[in-house]
Amino acid sequence: MSRDGAPQPGYEAAEAVAGRGLEVAAQILRSVPDTLGAHSGGLYLLSEDQQVLELVMTFGAVRQFTRPWQHIGMSAPIPVVEAVRSGQAVWVGGAEEMARRYPRVAVAMPYAFGLAAAPLVTRRTTYGAVFGIWPAAHPAELSPRERDLLDALALRLAELLAEAARAGRPIRPSPRAATAENRSANALTMVAARLPEGICGIDLDGRLAAVTPAAAELLGAPVERLLGVRPWTALPWLRDPVYEYHYRAAVIGGATTSFVAMRPPDRWLSFQLYPDATGVTARIAAADASLYEHTEAPAEQAVHTRPGALYHLLHLASALTEAISVQDVVSMVAEQILPAFGGRAVAVLMAEGGRLRLAGHRGYPAGLVDQFDGTRLTEPTPGVQASTNSVPAFFETRAELERLYPDRHETQDGMSAWAYLPLVTSRRLLGTCVMAFDEPHRFDVEERAVLTALGGLIAQALDRARLYDTKLVLAHGLQESLLPRALPVVRNLEISARYLPATEGMDVGGDFYDLIRVGPDAVAVVIGDVQGHNVHAAALMGQVRTAVRAFAAADADPSTVLARTNRLLADLDTALLASCAYLCVDLEHREAWLANAGHPVPLRYGPDGRAEALESPGGMVLNVDPDAEYPPIRIDLPIGTTLVLYTDGLVDRPGTDLDQAMAGLVDTLARHGREPLDRLADALIGQTGQSEHRTDDIALLLVRSVPG
Repeated sequence: MSRDGAPQPGYEAAEAVAGRGLEVAAQILRSVPDTLGAHSGGLYLLSEDQQVLELVMTFGAVRQFTRPWQHIGMSAPIPVVEAVRSGQAVWVGGAEEMARRYPRVAVAMPYAFGLAAAPLVTRRTTYGAVFGIWPAAHPAELSPRERDLLDALALRLAELLAEAARAGRPIRPSPRAATAENRSANALTMVAARLPEGICGIDLDGRLAAVTPAAAELLGAPVERLLGVRPWTALPWLRDPVYEYHYRAAVIGGATTSFVAMRPPDRWLSFQLYPDATGVTARIAAADASLYEHTEAPAEQAVHTRPGALYHLLHLASALTEAISVQDVVSMVAEQILPAFGGRAVAVLMAEGGRLRLAGHRGYPAGLVDQFDGTRLTEPTPGVQASTNSVPAFFETRAELERLYPDRHETQDGMSAWAYLPLVTSRRLLGTCVMAFDEPHRFDVEERAVLTALGGLIAQALDRARLYDTKLVLAHGLQESLLPRALPVVRNLEISARYLPATEGMDVGGDFYDLIRVGPDAVAVVIGDVQGHNVHAAALMGQVRTAVRAFAAADADPSTVLARTNRLLADLDTALLASCAYLCVDLEHREAWLANAGHPVPLRYGPDGRAEALESPGGMVLNVDPDAEYPPIRIDLPIGTTLVLYTDGLVDRPGTDLDQAMAGLVDTLARHGREPLDRLADALIGQTGQSEHRTDDIALLLVRSVPG
């Protein structure tokens, strides 16, 4: 702040400053360059629903580079979000560390600089975060003093926000106010004080605020044509991205940079850029042409796509590679893209069967968006138009939409601006993505281009996701049809079964289980696993299960059943292998006979509370040797005995020692063996860390001997 109390240039409020709270916050932020050494930065506040961080203020020259991050969803992988989520300050010491920890930020800002973000937290409330950017010359680590000052800055801002809230005047994010351009009368004097000749002053928006006559002569354009515009806009020969890159590197990195450029037809100029918190001074001089006579001037580009715009495309493209289902795609758009453009709601509508079908939405009140569902493709609505025509539609105000579509449902959603993005793949038009804004919104040329490109990326992801969802439904239907719908009730036994498909990939697996009545006082308990995770494995699993049932009905002896099943697989001429454990239980004498074909050994929990793995002379897996034998072992089943049969997905996980996994499973059985079977099943699956993330299917079958 100047001596007369006027705000210094280099500060921007993201809303009209109406209260004392924002004025004080502005004063605090203006002091950061002197106290902390950060040449630029800003203040983010959480939205009322706590789902979005919104940029409220900036200081220094960072303003023009924050467009992709005006509104940030709380799942975005960037430093300010991490600071708020963790409640701890985050420091990134340079470009390499940024690329390693936050690659999406590094893509949009590939410059050398340090960045710190600190959460604004009081005892009970988190309000947002403050961030600062340091020159590239700053050491790789913050000093203890700098960390203390950063913490003190964050605490001071948090207390200010808390005080305003207690007084009933909470400081909240609001739409950005128009930015006053820096046209101070002493601008030329201030620039000339830095460097005395051939100089230009560039303000915080990247526009030329002052140009000396000598600089105008070197640039080949009159002063009045240069003032108020960006150099690469006014001068076509400066439109190559490499020149703006040097400028951005100077502003963000806070260090002097230089480059040479050829002004057509053959005049070479050298540029030196001197940045500080109030802007950039550029010194321009004639360069020795002999040094560059063999250098080609960059080809002129009619349109220059700036890294800030590319960020959105790269960010969404990266995020959508992680989306699997249609709902994943909707969530990615709502959480990663919508906040960046200041949108409030999103809906994805697909054209199916002559109607628009709602695939998913976020941000609309419950039930309101359902009015879009089922709209005929012959009705004159913007949603239908965008779903049947590959041309996007942008409505910056409600009046624009109502002029073309009076009394339509879309005007009754409480929003004030809309972008209708056709979802077009190389094959067909799938539908439309509707982005809605709760305030009038100006879509400039760059934003329209970016949103249109995003529509294509969203369409490709949705096309893949719909195929995945269809295959997943078919796969689960096939899997369910091959497994028993319900296990029979058996005297003297309690039984519980679980089947959990893998969470990675979408193909069906070969795990199966069954319970077969083989006599008035006998049942067969079977569990197995066919090699592979595809339709062939599932089909073979169905054949194995059917064969075991047929052979058990003819002769329930475990050795005989497995030997005959093994020979059948050899006759089927398949290369797939299968493991199987077959248990024949004598209900009257409370005993069982177990034969094992290369399957994980069952576990036993006795009435005395002892848990153990049942070691058996198991035979080879099925379909290796057609003459293999499977000798059985006898198992006593006194009342209170529990047997645990499972497939290898329960214990065999990447990066895990199998012996340790087995020991952990036995230990869990020892601790939970007396609990009801359903709770025991939960404990066994949860202990192995397989309840949420699974690389393989899991089949689990529990059998307990109980009084008749």
